[in-house]
Order: sequence, then C-alpha cells, then structure tokens
Amino acid sequence: MTIAITGATGQLGQLVIAALRKRLPEGEIIALARNPAKVDLGVTTRAFDYDVPETLATALAGVDKLLLISSSEVGKRAAQHRAVIEAARDAGVKEIVYTSLLHADRSPLSLADEHLATEAMLEGAGIPHTILRNGWYTENYLGALSAALEHGALIGSVGDGRVSGAPRKDYAEAAAIVLTSDGHAGKTYELAADEAWTLADLAAEIAAQSGKPVAYNDLPEAEYAGALAGFGLPEGLAAAIASWDVGASQGALYDDSHTLSRLIGRPTTSLAETVKAAL
Repeated sequence: MTIAITGATGQLGQLVIAALRKRLPEGEIIALARNPAKVDLGVTTRAFDYDVPETLATALAGVDKLLLISSSEVGKRAAQHRAVIEAARDAGVKEIVYTSLLHADRSPLSLADEHLATEAMLEGAGIPHTILRNGWYTENYLGALSAALEHGALIGSVGDGRVSGAPRKDYAEAAAIVLTSDGHAGKTYELAADEAWTLADLAAEIAAQSGKPVAYNDLPEAEYAGALAGFGLPEGLAAAIASWDVGASQGALYDDSHTLSRLIGRPTTSLAETVKAAL
C-alpha cells in the first residue's frame, strides 16, 4: 500500500509524515509538495503544485490512499482541491482522507464554505473517502506567545468562548491512524481536544509556567483586527482572524465528543503540556 500526503512540507504535513514513518516502511510513503526540496522528510518526494493541475495525476501514479491536507490559500481552496480530487480519480487513487473544519456543516466561520464545498466534491467524485473535521490547533494562539510574555497580555475577541484546541501532533496522529487502518471510509470525524479552555485560561497557564504576569485582554472585533494589521498582517487576513475569534465566542471551536482521543487511543495533549513545550 502506498500513501501520499499533500502539503507535506507544511506544519501538519511534516507531523503526519513522522507519524506514518512509525507505522509504515518509508518506501510506502510519498510526500507531495510544491517545493519538495524544501525539507528532507526521509521519504520519497514528488513535486505537486495545485495550480498546475495537468501535472497532478502523474504525481499520484501508484498511490493507493491520499491525504488531502487542505490548502493554506484561503479563497483558492475550492478550485485547488477540485484539481486534486479530479487528478486522484484519473490516477486511480482508491481512497482519500481530507482535513476539513470542526462542525463545518454548521460552523459560523468563513472558513467553512470551502471545506463544505470540498466535502461535496468528494461525495460527487465517487471515491471512497473519510472526512477529518479538525478543530483548532492550539498553536494558532501560541504563535502570540512571545508578544504575550513581552507585553503581559494575550489579546483576542473570543470573550468567554471555550476552545477545544489540541496541538497539531494529535491531529497528525489521528490522520496517520486513519490512513493505515481499515473501516474509516464513509465516515466523518469531528476532532477536538478532550479539554476545552478559554483564552483567559491560556493566559493564566502561560503566566503560571513562565512566572511572568500575562492576562487576557478581550477586544471588540474591529479593534482586534486593527491591532493585527498594526502587527503587519494584511488587512483582509487580520479581519478574517478577528471574525474567527468572534465565531469562537459563539461556540464554533467547542466540541465535547472526545472523538479525537478515542481515535488515537489516548487522552489528547493537555493545554499545560502544550504551553510547556511552547515555552
């Protein structure tokens, strides 16, 4: 069996490759990436550019299972994913696993639309598939760790919203398990941490472990977007991130099904462990 992973040089992709190498011979793993020479993953690599669709079927030759990690280019995802799915069908790929968004069918996040469109494409393609609806990555918030320590504040627009966030390594392990075991085709998994937390909880954990005062400062959506733009983010992305925080305040990133921990056969990584690693 040969398994290929798109976006293999990305943050999630590299972790999936590492998890697969613990379960499969290296010769059965193919890393697909726009710039395959970017990272040495210890497995076969093939060039795979979503925006050059005529080359994709050739890159998927001999692949049995494909992990389609959602594109990082929000706004272009639907077209890029369609090109991959069509190429997989043409190449005779037997099964696709796709990383979608937690509760994509009812999520208020703007990200949901392209994920739902991709899920519909997979259904229409007639290829057996599994949907991994990943919750938020804890790293999405820990990217602001240095600034929080420097200024004594973690900022956002989540309010008291609870986030069932887990580190990428937990989601990567789930993907590797689904790719290397049977019985998952046709299923949709809502994946999230066992433990839900607020940004105030996160700030308190950072303070406790670092020994420095850090508090959560909740901002109105427009003010938070403006602050992010002031840090150098493009205005459109800053506005989107702020809107996702507002969605989180409405419960978009909360899930208490414990599906992720059941799938990986252990409790999800705690917030305390993730903060410790980040520090």
